[in-house]
Amino acid sequence: MTLDTVKHATETPESAQPWAELGLKEDEYARIREILGRRPTGAELAMYSVMWSEHCSYKSSKVHLKQFGEKAPENDALLVGIGENAGVVDVGQGYAVTFKVESHNHPSYIEPYQGAATGVGGIVRDILAMGARPVAVVDPLRFGAADHPDTKRVLPGVVAGIGGYGNCLGLPNIGGEVVFDACYQGNPLVNAGCIGVMKHEDIHLAKASGAGNKVILYGARTGGDGIGGVSVLASETFDDSKPTKRPAVQVGDPFQEKLLIECTLEIFQEKLVAGIQDLGGAGLSCATSELASAGSGGMRVELDSVPLRDATLSPEEILMSESQERMCAIVEPQHVERFMEICEKWDVIATVIGEVTDGERLEIFWHGEQIVDVPPRTVAHEGPVYQRPYARPDWQDALQADDAGKLPRPTGGEELKQQVLQLVGHPNQASKAWITDQYDRFVQGNTVLAQPEDAGMVRIDADTNLGVALATDGNGRYAKLDPYAGAQLALAEAYRNVAASGAKPLAVSDCLNFGSPEDPAVMWQFAEATRGLADACQTLGTPVTGGNVSLYNQTGETAIHPTPVVAVLGVIDDVTRRTPIGFAEEGQLIYLLGDTREEFGGSAWSQVVHEHLGGLPPQVDLERERLLAEILISASRDGMIDAAHDLSDGGLIQALVESCLRGGTGARLVVPDALDAFTFLFSESAGRAVVAVPRSEEVRFTDMCTVRGLPATRIGVVDGEEIDIQGEFSIPLSELRTAHEGTIPGLIA
Repeated sequence: MTLDTVKHATETPESAQPWAELGLKEDEYARIREILGRRPTGAELAMYSVMWSEHCSYKSSKVHLKQFGEKAPENDALLVGIGENAGVVDVGQGYAVTFKVESHNHPSYIEPYQGAATGVGGIVRDILAMGARPVAVVDPLRFGAADHPDTKRVLPGVVAGIGGYGNCLGLPNIGGEVVFDACYQGNPLVNAGCIGVMKHEDIHLAKASGAGNKVILYGARTGGDGIGGVSVLASETFDDSKPTKRPAVQVGDPFQEKLLIECTLEIFQEKLVAGIQDLGGAGLSCATSELASAGSGGMRVELDSVPLRDATLSPEEILMSESQERMCAIVEPQHVERFMEICEKWDVIATVIGEVTDGERLEIFWHGEQIVDVPPRTVAHEGPVYQRPYARPDWQDALQADDAGKLPRPTGGEELKQQVLQLVGHPNQASKAWITDQYDRFVQGNTVLAQPEDAGMVRIDADTNLGVALATDGNGRYAKLDPYAGAQLALAEAYRNVAASGAKPLAVSDCLNFGSPEDPAVMWQFAEATRGLADACQTLGTPVTGGNVSLYNQTGETAIHPTPVVAVLGVIDDVTRRTPIGFAEEGQLIYLLGDTREEFGGSAWSQVVHEHLGGLPPQVDLERERLLAEILISASRDGMIDAAHDLSDGGLIQALVESCLRGGTGARLVVPDALDAFTFLFSESAGRAVVAVPRSEEVRFTDMCTVRGLPATRIGVVDGEEIDIQGEFSIPLSELRTAHEGTIPGLIA
């Protein structure tokens, strides 16, 4: 077979090419020919196809994502923003923290273990590529109906993949969430996040500058796994049984990644690299084109120098392979020898595969024959931009008019009690300990808060106790009812969770999970959610530092609920002042902060008791969220509260059950005169939290709330071995624990 070189492509302009099979549209293929002034070679076609895929190019979403830059609030803490592998923020004392959330949804449905495992590996390398030591991971997850047979296939595999990879890396898994809903049946969402820590001067960027600098590929050998991988798999809709294309899902090796991490950190310490990029989606196609595009020159690569696990791979397959545990570094010639010595020390394969040139082209050769000659920006950063049509769906008004407030409510204390037990035992509200116990949450010894706390928290300086907190949240039911408000509620909840732990919210990463962008209703959901998140970040002063868009999450015509997952990073000066959720000391006073209204649209109660979705989600008051956060942070710092828990899914009663079970102590509560017992317990009004206040601090705490204008209502006391709603019902903690902790093991067994 004749090698398809640049010369051959120029001489055979009419040769048929499989552009459609590679996911390109006819006009996209025509544009590639226009850019090159000829037909592309097979290798060039492979590169453009993966880099112009939805997953890599954001071609349907970038017109909306630009709002995150246009509306970005002023924030002195932001050191690196959107456009790099991950955002970086200043957390004080010379430390910088980088964090990001990404998706590995489609691969995790096909191969749950490897899809989830390599999702963790990929996000960790993104953090590593910024110059940081990864210190913790999180995993926001969505699965289909909890009792569906396929959930028993997908969930255990995903959890085992996350735990297996993260545990082997020695990274604590400190947060995340697990949600079940039939809309995710064929499209589970496996989002993975990572936090990394470095000093300011250690920040690295993905760029290739300096003619004569060497391009070094190091890490695992390149294999046939993941050819087309996430770049293609995540850029199309599933049919009722499978994706129309089933490229091999990437296979992870966490022990190789651990060596790669330590090797890279030592290389950083000796300041041996001028630029660096991890190899994730689109593999070498991405790394070479992005490095060259962000640099000041061109790049020449000898592709036959790439170490292979499979000698039969074609040039196109090598360029498309998404084999894991690989990095690409730009190294000045005088540092190459030392770079190689460090790689050898860590038993990491390293090979010079090319060099930076003083030209403007990315040139790739195969055994001396040129197979790629492209302007790198056209591959990496100048792909198609679609103004997808979008329109509010015809059914939206009817959905919002179907008010959950009209649903039958419990008529007495016994019915209230039964619905509480029903709620806390539902898979979405039940304990996720069966899942989180498979993760090592305390490895490295710096974890100070982890599941089921409101936010994960790690110490980053042992001398000063400086720490960071991270929370991820997203409610697809709220977003289905109102995508704009739903995205803001996701941000508000994550912001509130971080503040409840005692940390000050600083910045945001997001993972925007939606159905097909070719559906105008889905694009309307996406446009509204993006607008809502950008507006809310501007108001709260928390810039979006980066993130991920995952589209085509639908089976046939059925899309998932719009699911914007928002991660909020916060900083705490002293982790010993953190606030847990557990009520641990009898006699402490329980206060409800914020206003409670009759808000049940998209609520857990409406789902669990009535299998209903309709109405409007809770109102968003971002200024109230900011005030509540300030009160929670001040109270934590000054020792005024011993426990705090935000109110969200399931309302007050869910938070009380979690706090009582966590601390091992019951509570006696009185329903305020202004509320009925049902609204008091089940409303999901936003901007609220429940706190436990030592009696010695009550006056100081309530005075602070009064002066600042935050409603604070004393509703009870920490006491006994049951939750007693006086005048209504009481439930022993033992009965609540059985209902809360037995659900997930019973479903998976």
